[in-house]
Amino acid sequence: MIHPLRQHIEEIISLTDEEFDFVLSHFEQIKKRKYQYIVQEGEFVNKEYWIIKGCLKSYFIDDSGKEHILQFGMENWWITDYEAFVKQVKSKTSIDCIEDSELLYITFENREKLTAQMHKMERFWAKKSKIGRIALQNRVLSLLKNSAREQYNLLLEQYPQLLQRVPKKMIAAYLGVSRETLSRLNS
Repeated sequence: MIHPLRQHIEEIISLTDEEFDFVLSHFEQIKKRKYQYIVQEGEFVNKEYWIIKGCLKSYFIDDSGKEHILQFGMENWWITDYEAFVKQVKSKTSIDCIEDSELLYITFENREKLTAQMHKMERFWAKKSKIGRIALQNRVLSLLKNSAREQYNLLLEQYPQLLQRVPKKMIAAYLGVSRETLSRLNS
């Protein structure tokens, strides 16, 4: 059976068995339980995570104590605080597990070494980065131009499985609406 990370990478680039073994040697696998953090606001971030199994959320808490969810992450998604990871500064966000999760992570140092030694992986991450920027741009545009109902319907259309896995209060925090408003959108 093909390793799920290899399958994921080979959606963009092809790898020989030896190349994949080399890539995989730069990663570590961990398991986290529901509610455990992988990134906490104010900490230095040295890892980028690939989700084998589970669901996570990236968020921040504003000065009034309100949670704002920036991103969810599910199987085959990458997640970290990218500004903190790339710039090697303290995180502005937190990431924790909504479900028990299995993750692979690569450290900043190992990612730098891997991309320097294997240009295929440099191309892979460049493409993933572009895809991520497009998703972020679409999210910002949706927040700016769509009504709450349109945003909810778009979320339903794009990620129907997410609504089965994530509590409604988190969906509301992602959409920037109250739970009451979300209940009205849901009816």
